[in-house]
Amino acid sequence: MPWSSLLPCFVGGALLANALPHLVSGLLGRPFQTPFAKPPGAGLSSATVNVLWGIFNLAMSYLFTLRVAALDPRNMSEAAAMLAGMLAMGLFCARHFGRFHGGNLAQQR
Repeated sequence: MPWSSLLPCFVGGALLANALPHLVSGLLGRPFQTPFAKPPGAGLSSATVNVLWGIFNLAMSYLFTLRVAALDPRNMSEAAAMLAGMLAMGLFCARHFGRFHGGNLAQQR
């Protein structure tokens, strides 16, 4: 399996994982951090901006996984690359946004 197929799967998985908190926050009507807030990534954006940002990430995930990589979910290498991208973005988001939402227990002590 060439890396040129696995890299878009990884990026698509990362974008999918990034879409989820933005969509959920926006659909619940809650503000959440986006790159468009002041300061970027730390300030809060409106629920509407979060829905738009989440949909954009979801569309980009679709393009990377199904159009660029032509992901076959039965192909274990491609599925693992996508899951690795989701895990990497998930861990990054947990660490980054945990600072703002009480998710980093080490900082609370």
